Amino acid sequence: MKKTVLALAALAAVSTSALAQSSVSLYGVLDASLENLKGDDSVTRVSSDNLAISRFGVRGLEDLGGGLKAKFNLEAGVKVDTGASDSSAFWGRSAWVGIEGGFGELRLGRQESSIGLLAGDTSILGAQPYDDLKIADTFSGETYRRVNNGITYILPTFVNGLSIQAQYSTRTSGEEIANDDTGQAYGFNVQYFAGPFGAGLGYINAKQNASGSNKAQGWLAFAAYDFGLAKLTGYYESDDSDAASVAATYDKREVIGVRVGVPFGSNFNLSAGVSKVSNVGFTQNNDATIVAVKGVYSLSKRTALYGLITNVSNDNGSRLAVAGSPASPSAAPVTSDRTSRGIAFGVRHQF
Repeated sequence: MKKTVLALAALAAVSTSALAQSSVSLYGVLDASLENLKGDDSVTRVSSDNLAISRFGVRGLEDLGGGLKAKFNLEAGVKVDTGASDSSAFWGRSAWVGIEGGFGELRLGRQESSIGLLAGDTSILGAQPYDDLKIADTFSGETYRRVNNGITYILPTFVNGLSIQAQYSTRTSGEEIANDDTGQAYGFNVQYFAGPFGAGLGYINAKQNASGSNKAQGWLAFAAYDFGLAKLTGYYESDDSDAASVAATYDKREVIGVRVGVPFGSNFNLSAGVSKVSNVGFTQNNDATIVAVKGVYSLSKRTALYGLITNVSNDNGSRLAVAGSPASPSAAPVTSDRTSRGIAFGVRHQF
């Protein structure tokens, strides 16, 4: 017994010494709301993820000395309404390991794509169920929101406020297969923030078939300025798909939008936006207009109450729906040219 205690004490001492140069932290977000979705029919339900994706993760950092650091991030999504995982992969949101130093940072594994990184930033755009980039099934908000098998290089900071990264994926979804180029992709993004001004540009190019002859290309750009009384943001996404044109439909989809956010005191922020989606589903002249209003009241640094209203007006055969996409259909789908509407009131807690 005495030897066991001494052995455990020695192990604890070694672990404490090792941890002195490293850190591991657990974090997460829980988001749940009561919502009503109306399409051809309506449904009222408890839902998850409407303001922020519910998730938990582990991130770590080890100081290797000489300015070199090892880093990792594992992150899993969870549905608060059912307790189920939100992905077939347990660490579906993030699973990467990397090295950081004076040369910049290199990451390997599953991670946000070059355009998904911009779309997923809720302080700028957003790719949640009530956001247009998600509803419109864009490359940034849905198809290439994240990539498997990613190799991301983040340049060192040489201008304050400027960040640049380049990315390559050997296969964006699933695992690599011999003599099959499907999913091989490359891209980049550039962001610049200086005081009240911010702007960003992201790009992705992905092969869509085994020979690599069909390609998908996506561009996402935004610019924002905070006037103090209000923050104005404009954005544009263009998605081009060779596979869609081969299917005798149309090869280009576009989203252009503007939103304004107004703070009321230090705890409440109200934002409203409108966007136009052209050639929905890569079908020419299938269009939709999306109007969204969001109110967030912070009870503390970690907890907030919120209200969301999003309305989708479909035209010329479009059938977009709030809280839905081809990969995950809405609980209240619509037929062509009908209107979809969602209202949600909920709470978000961060830890």
